[in-house]
Amino acid sequence: MAADLNTLKQDLTRRMDGALETLRREFAGLRAGRASPALLEPVRVDAYGSEVPLTQVGNIGVPESRMLTVQVWDRSLVSSVEKAIRDCGLGLNPQTEGQLIRVPLPMLTEERRNELAKAAGRYAESTRVAIRAVRRDGMDQIKGHEKKSEIGEDEAKTWSDEVQKLTDQYIKRVDDALVEKEKDIRQV
Repeated sequence: MAADLNTLKQDLTRRMDGALETLRREFAGLRAGRASPALLEPVRVDAYGSEVPLTQVGNIGVPESRMLTVQVWDRSLVSSVEKAIRDCGLGLNPQTEGQLIRVPLPMLTEERRNELAKAAGRYAESTRVAIRAVRRDGMDQIKGHEKKSEIGEDEAKTWSDEVQKLTDQYIKRVDDALVEKEKDIRQV
């Protein structure tokens, strides 16, 4: 039965890693004063009759710390890309030069930093909820094994303790990531 515990832990670990990866992507989209291509990756552009990710219509570059550029491949999409960046809710004002769009990043105000910190907190909390849901699924599986008499009561307790330890480790990783992101947001 020890192999079943390992299988269960591997499954739960994979799912919790997925939740952490989602958190990392969400944090990457929160601007913290420095230009990053990840800032524009979630932007969707009206192109060819549907909405596509910005990365499918151009290259995102970082020529300097407070500037992003988007090299649009199809000249007919330049205005759509510019509009998508302007309307994405990040407070950006793109400037077009041919097929190159420059996106200067304005200085963050204290109010905007607070908004970003709150958003980071919401992302972290939703990740904690997702991790707890994975734990709940694991605990339900353990109860199922116990009900079917596949494992004994003592073994079920041991498995439950292992799942809780794993959950605590992942919650701590979320908390640590949030502290780092808030520190990043608060920096000048």
